[in-house]
Amino acid sequence: MAKDFTTMEDSNRSCNHSIHEVSDPARRLVLGGGAMAALVPFLAPVACVSSIASLAGCAVPAGGAGPKLGFAGVVAGSADAVVVPAGYSATPIVPWGDPVGIAGQMPAFRDDAANSAAEQAVQMGMHHDGIHYYPLAGSTRGLLVMNHEYVDDGLLHPGGMLPWTAEKVAKSQAAHGVSVSEIALGAGGWQPVRPSPYARRFTATTPFAIGGPAAGHALMKTAADPDGRTVLGTFANCAAGMTPWGTFLSGEENFQDYFATADQPTAHERRYGLRRTAWYRWPEHDARFDAVRHPNEPNRFGWVVEIDPYDPASTPVKRTALGRAAHEGAWVAVTQAGRAVVYSGEDARFEYIYKFVSRERIRPAGEGMSAARANAELLDHGTLYVARFDADGRGRWLPLTHGQGPLTNANGFADPGEVVVKARQASDALGGTKMDRPEWLAIDAASRWVYCALTNNSARGSAGQPGVDGVNPRAGNVMGHIIRWREAGDFDGESFEWNHFVLAGDPANARPEARGDIRGDLFACPDGLAIDARGVLWIDTDMGPAAMHQGEFQRLGNNAMLACDPASGEVRRFLVGPVNCEITGAAWTPDGRTMFVNIQHPGEATRGRNDPAAPRRYSNWPDFRPDGRPRSATVVIRKDDGGLIGT
Repeated sequence: MAKDFTTMEDSNRSCNHSIHEVSDPARRLVLGGGAMAALVPFLAPVACVSSIASLAGCAVPAGGAGPKLGFAGVVAGSADAVVVPAGYSATPIVPWGDPVGIAGQMPAFRDDAANSAAEQAVQMGMHHDGIHYYPLAGSTRGLLVMNHEYVDDGLLHPGGMLPWTAEKVAKSQAAHGVSVSEIALGAGGWQPVRPSPYARRFTATTPFAIGGPAAGHALMKTAADPDGRTVLGTFANCAAGMTPWGTFLSGEENFQDYFATADQPTAHERRYGLRRTAWYRWPEHDARFDAVRHPNEPNRFGWVVEIDPYDPASTPVKRTALGRAAHEGAWVAVTQAGRAVVYSGEDARFEYIYKFVSRERIRPAGEGMSAARANAELLDHGTLYVARFDADGRGRWLPLTHGQGPLTNANGFADPGEVVVKARQASDALGGTKMDRPEWLAIDAASRWVYCALTNNSARGSAGQPGVDGVNPRAGNVMGHIIRWREAGDFDGESFEWNHFVLAGDPANARPEARGDIRGDLFACPDGLAIDARGVLWIDTDMGPAAMHQGEFQRLGNNAMLACDPASGEVRRFLVGPVNCEITGAAWTPDGRTMFVNIQHPGEATRGRNDPAAPRRYSNWPDFRPDGRPRSATVVIRKDDGGLIGT
């Protein structure tokens, strides 16, 4: 999720399905589950992953042929609650501030926000986002690994940002990042396992190794790290992917909001959105985020990071071969030859969609060696591409290869390391297609369609901005859309066909650009996407608080999760979230009978992230204490009869 603080309307939108595409037999999806069983060796000894982008060896749960929506859709609403269909239950667990489960370090959440920075560093972070389930004992015990994208400083500290202190900066940094927590299914449902040997927090001060072509590069070196090979921290972590070798990929998205520049930022800083004033005010008490004093520090963020949740002693790595960008996340497909193909989008207006193809094949786990360790350098070597979508429904992947085309020393790209550090400038030079905020992707391994949510872009077609094009067809695009493409040949092909899967909106709107073509329940601002083992496409929405319940959004209710049958195009609303929240992520246990969904920033205020009272005016979910603080949390969804989710 990217929040655009100048136009909050663009922080959320929806999706719909193009009717003519669905009715075209030549473009129907061939769906099935459990594809790519040949990848089972890569996962050993891990059982089965919940990443639908890499359903390696997961058997399709019995439940009928092909995807279908077997639940009664819920109505759009505005209640401060999580609403799911009849016959389902939704239970919040592991909210912000609960102990992550590190032995001897389990401070309880304090509703007065008086927890210290040191305590927050061993508690669940704020604003849960991308999530995956990693099995320890099949579908009854496993690890939840999730991102904590950003913070509301008004909620995080007593008195909000008044006064603003070094301790509050440290606590804000500790509330960012990634958490690993253990959970188990018992007679009372899913509960945290505390303490757990796997429990871990990654924050804005955790050491990360640097891998790939930017490791040791001059643009990555700082006074504190003259070798340019170790970075302190990760933050702005948004969507998440699971690799076939059992690791977690997290995208560092809005990193630009944490740094302050000189009054006139450099051209390189401007291209990545850095400004004179840092939104999070960290530079006031942490000189590392003052880009005047430490000009290379921003170059060390904006990467996809890889974490091994099964090995508590492992060092996480920033994979620079995947390029530096406002990464929403990263999702992995596998070629028939066994190479990894990583797709990623930049959640920012007029930015790009990327693909990385590994040079080497994925290696299986070996005797005494996990699959993660066997593939510890797989994502450090390969070819990075940017997408160009042509108007005729075809497109090409343009390689970001140093020395080819405009990517030469004469044009400001001295070597491969500089190309990946300046991936945006390289994509500009190559002529990649500037998109309407590409967020989550979902890969259907059976049909080979890759789906991408384009959340919105109200600036499309405005003065001085790019106009509409084939793949971004609506000016003033506040509603968003979902596209899909299929590679020519295998996933590593360099050309593809594409189409509009759905245009989000409400047919009652006066503006044609805001009507959409949804078949079924309406939605706007599609953000999160995932495909389950039965082939159902799940869609999370992210309408901003300034847009919801008014104007063109007045009939859409709170943000929601919807299910879409790609074969028919039907969209059905499955979940409605609390007031002003965003719905993020979707993960399943291997048996398909438990779904994990994150509820992010319930009660978010239109402009009040620094106001200690603002979010509490709107929500006190999930604790419902009269003076309680709203807390992001994971919702566990189960069918009352124990059946498959979605049936």
